[in-house]
Amino acid sequence: MRNLKFTIAYDGTDFNGWQAQPGQTTVQGTLADVLEKLTQQRVVIYAAGRTDAGVHAAGQVVNFRTQSPLATEELQRAFNALLPPSIRVNAGEEVSPNFHSRWDAVAKTYRYRIFRGRVVPPFLWKYVQHDPQELDFEAMAEAACLFTGEHDFTTFAASTGSEEDDRERTTTRTIYRSELLRIQSANSFHAAEEWSYVVRGRSFMRHMVRKMVGTLVEIGRGKMAPADLMKLIALRDRSKSGPTMPPHGLWLENVEYPDPANSLAPCGNQ
Repeated sequence: MRNLKFTIAYDGTDFNGWQAQPGQTTVQGTLADVLEKLTQQRVVIYAAGRTDAGVHAAGQVVNFRTQSPLATEELQRAFNALLPPSIRVNAGEEVSPNFHSRWDAVAKTYRYRIFRGRVVPPFLWKYVQHDPQELDFEAMAEAACLFTGEHDFTTFAASTGSEEDDRERTTTRTIYRSELLRIQSANSFHAAEEWSYVVRGRSFMRHMVRKMVGTLVEIGRGKMAPADLMKLIALRDRSKSGPTMPPHGLWLENVEYPDPANSLAPCGNQ
């Protein structure tokens, strides 16, 4: 039995998230359907992270086990020929039988994009959150840095849907990088600023990044001060965070294996 690792990208707009669900179009289900056509076997495909409905990925990592004799390159070509254009397999390799895309990941990087222009170009609206209102970038950037380190992120985690699971789950997470960036965009179609929140950590809970960004936006609107962020963390009360931002601005940018330098990175020095 071979264990194959694929690095994939997808536009999450038309998918009801990663995880396969009966009667729903999902990324995992779509990949499994294609693999079944190629191997005549129904195989479980594991992912480094379970993205929610509408969330995109530029560097998702998956793995699956198969007895197919096809070379990895042939499988990659076959996948891309049969998959919808909203999912692409960018790389593939055979890995150790013990490799698991989720449990072996040592860091994941997410990016949340906020478009600051007055009008969103039609080819961007599915991939950015539009917010042209007045926001204090400096206050948001200062607060973003405070997420770095090991904290209990209960305040910024959505419920699992089970009170028992909520009580039993570990809510302490380590964030290696947390930074708000200005990205100037200019071309023949538009000229506007985009703000990107980039966060790198060992693992993340459900809706965690979107609630972190929602809190930063509240700080940008002057509803909280940057110093209030540490008070929110200490409260461990998810009703106190900022709103959960819409999913379409969020991207899973990349997943790291097997053991990068996990030292805490000061803001502005990545």
